[in-house]
Amino acid sequence: MNWLLAAIGVWLAGGVGALLFASSATWATRIGVASVVLGSVAGMVPVLSTLFGGPVLEFQAAWAIPSGSFSLGLDGLSAFFLLPTLVVGSLAAIYGGEYLLSYRNTKNIGMPWFLYNWLMAGMAVVFLSRNALLFMMGWEIMTLSAAFLVFFDDAKGNVRTAGWMYLVASHIAMEFLLVLFIMLGQEAGSLDFAGFAGVSRSAWLSGFLFVCAVVGFGTKAGIMPFHIWLPEAHPAAPSHVSAVMSALLLKTGVYGLLRTLTFLGHYQEWWGWVLMGIGLTSALLGILFALAQSDLKRLLAYSSVENIGIIFIGIGIGVLGVSRGSAALATLGFCGALLHAINHSMAKGMLFLNAGCILHATGTRRINLLGGLSKRMPLEGGTFLVGALALCALPPMNGFLSEFWIYLGAYRMRGIPGSGVVMPSLVLLAGLALVGGFAAVAFSKAFGGAYLGQPRQPEPQHFHRPGWAMRGPLLALALICLLLVPALPWAATLTVPMVQALTGFEGREILEQISSVQTSLWPLAIFAGFLLSLAGTLAGIRWAVLRGRKIGAGTTWGCGYAAPTRRMQYSATSFSQPLAGFFALILQGRKTEEKADGFFPRSASQSNSIPDLYLEKIYRPLFLWIDSRLIRWRWIQHGRIQAYILYITLTLLFLLTWKLW
Repeated sequence: MNWLLAAIGVWLAGGVGALLFASSATWATRIGVASVVLGSVAGMVPVLSTLFGGPVLEFQAAWAIPSGSFSLGLDGLSAFFLLPTLVVGSLAAIYGGEYLLSYRNTKNIGMPWFLYNWLMAGMAVVFLSRNALLFMMGWEIMTLSAAFLVFFDDAKGNVRTAGWMYLVASHIAMEFLLVLFIMLGQEAGSLDFAGFAGVSRSAWLSGFLFVCAVVGFGTKAGIMPFHIWLPEAHPAAPSHVSAVMSALLLKTGVYGLLRTLTFLGHYQEWWGWVLMGIGLTSALLGILFALAQSDLKRLLAYSSVENIGIIFIGIGIGVLGVSRGSAALATLGFCGALLHAINHSMAKGMLFLNAGCILHATGTRRINLLGGLSKRMPLEGGTFLVGALALCALPPMNGFLSEFWIYLGAYRMRGIPGSGVVMPSLVLLAGLALVGGFAAVAFSKAFGGAYLGQPRQPEPQHFHRPGWAMRGPLLALALICLLLVPALPWAATLTVPMVQALTGFEGREILEQISSVQTSLWPLAIFAGFLLSLAGTLAGIRWAVLRGRKIGAGTTWGCGYAAPTRRMQYSATSFSQPLAGFFALILQGRKTEEKADGFFPRSASQSNSIPDLYLEKIYRPLFLWIDSRLIRWRWIQHGRIQAYILYITLTLLFLLTWKLW
């Protein structure tokens, strides 16, 4: 545990150091990046040790804060979520070292590095805390650091709106978490996690606590309908911050829900149905909204909603398995959710960094204005393809190997004891298949629109190809995704202690179920590894044969079009329009067009925007209604400080009277 304490200390000190050297962008960047990487390397030692069967680590120290104890612990579940935090967090920091220097003449570079380091420390404290008060302190540090990083380019109105939406959503969610922990602590007589699990409580109270956990942690994870901050904040933040938010920050919500499940005791069956329903809704609507986006980072943000939905489906299957006494179903659900969380962290982190490279090089994120980038940025194009294949869950990529567990869990639901599961099983299977198909279309649109064809607009006068500090992390994450293909079936064994803590089943039963699935996955993983090796070999041979030769280009027969222009290409929007139009009732897009006028029109144009359904139909009307009611009390805020002091005094007197009574 000393190594992790040292890592947190290095991150905090590095953030302060970057702030102190803010007058020099170069030194602030060096201190910020070095401290993140050094802390991550130090933290990797105990994390890997615990993950590979080492002892559970604990640390306790005296703390003068009432009801709080400085209690930390590193078990399998904490280590499992800390591992991608250390890997992606450090690679994103290296990337950010070059990315942020483009703002050195207009922004204080020391401040974002201070916030980034404290964001890393806050996430680590969340994963390690064994006391509710300490957990909430880490949660708030993480939330505020991420919020101010979203505000980084605050001269833009949409950035300010996105930051406020994230802050409001996070703190509404925090109210639910406060209720959750206060009620758990009141029953246990302590805010230490160790006392939460052994308390006997009624089914009604357990259900209420479960709802608080789903709303509080689900908002941070980005599940629908609590996701509205996500497609706004991710595009607004700097790209390396977007990568950390999608790959890591969302997983703190998943971790928090899983950790809470270990406190609540006996699982109720309806919990599983609720989680599966929320997950399927998030997955389907998330990928549909992703499909309709023309902004690359918004597309990736909605894709995160989809993948978090798939993770929630896995958790729901696991909860249903525990409530029905099925070790097989519980193992498939929880194991699939955990493995998919790892895969999403690596692939989505890489894709957000890739989007930052595109923005850095071309100055735009609009897919309809891109095209032909694979010729100028072949490494970026190759890594984007790897990440897209992984997130589409297409064999033989790692995303398919993790979703396979969830598919299998949905299929085996039909065989568990009891009734009423056949139809939900079929609905889940059909829903997952639809999500996979829509994801393939969405990422074909993203990859094809950005990297294939010809540039859809004249290339910028100063094309800024990213340096190796930005391209290196892309390559590293792409290699990790490829290495996970043969390693993932074996890595499932590492989840046994976590699944055991979540289900209460014997480790032997869980291992038997994992081994039975591994028997099916091993041949596929080996064949996938062979295909990837063959592809790499052929690419190497092609490079060796063509090296030093002049390569020409010519047109193919194109139905009489001997000289096609960039205007004759499909745009990204037109590629997805037939499928998006089929779901127009759900997407409710807004179309603006300038129609062709006359026999020889000079111009014609059409543009589409897809507002978020929940934001437009639920949240915006709700908050406007609340605002119209609260505005009547604005006379209280009149600017006289004497009256404000009187308000505070009266409030304190009321609280003291209530407490004494």
